[in-house]
Amino acid sequence: MIDLKSYATNFPSLLFDSPKEHILRVVMNTPGKLNAAGHDMHRDLSRVWTEIDQDDDVRVAIIQGAGGAFSAGGDLGMVLDMASDFATRIRILAEARDLVYSVINCSKPIVSAMQGPAVGAGLVVGLLADVSIAAKSARIIDGHTNLGVAAGDHSAIIWPLLCGMAKAKYHLLTCEPLSGEEAERCGLVSMVVDDADLEERALQVAHRLSVGSQSAIRWTKYALNNWLRLAGPTFDTSLGLEFIGFSGPDLQEGVAAIKEKRAPRFQGPAF
Repeated sequence: MIDLKSYATNFPSLLFDSPKEHILRVVMNTPGKLNAAGHDMHRDLSRVWTEIDQDDDVRVAIIQGAGGAFSAGGDLGMVLDMASDFATRIRILAEARDLVYSVINCSKPIVSAMQGPAVGAGLVVGLLADVSIAAKSARIIDGHTNLGVAAGDHSAIIWPLLCGMAKAKYHLLTCEPLSGEEAERCGLVSMVVDDADLEERALQVAHRLSVGSQSAIRWTKYALNNWLRLAGPTFDTSLGLEFIGFSGPDLQEGVAAIKEKRAPRFQGPAF
């Protein structure tokens, strides 16, 4: 039996339940903030997959958001903390790196169930999941360049592989959002379903994976994820460039524009 109390103790910013035997459901929950990831959630998301990997009682994990949203990305308070403090910026860079690699290296299959806004740190797991399910209401957006920083996190490692370089460049450079149906059409997600069917479909897929040959499923995931490991240097570069941007003037303008609900007026230098 999965020790839900241990998960709740070790990762207090996340909610956990086990809807079926050997299935752990991880829920991002930030009431009033569309499940945006602050310091605590960002830390917990970077670490929980290693514990899931080592938990013999868990065969499959489901990741979703509470309250009709997946995740609105990084909390602006955390973003400003990163911009103003070098030690905070380096710590969160390490967490962002660990989040991507721990999801890739987790031996257990991960199923994502995305609805509403799916942005930033939450979207990392949403798209790196082994089976990604989007509701028709999903609004998938990378968002980094709107903030004034390079598209780091997961985008350079997975978007070109899923939807091709042309589509990846368009959406990552312009921050044009995709609906669940558009994301499925271009190959960014595994499938799209009606909002009312999202949780049940994710659970059906997770159950099917939980009763299959665990060695066959995990070894298949490991082999396929070598495509992502090959892209590790590309990801590391994008992440480094993203975090350089957190110390620049465009980040300050990007945050101000979001707070003031206006278009940004970027004037920072570029190489």
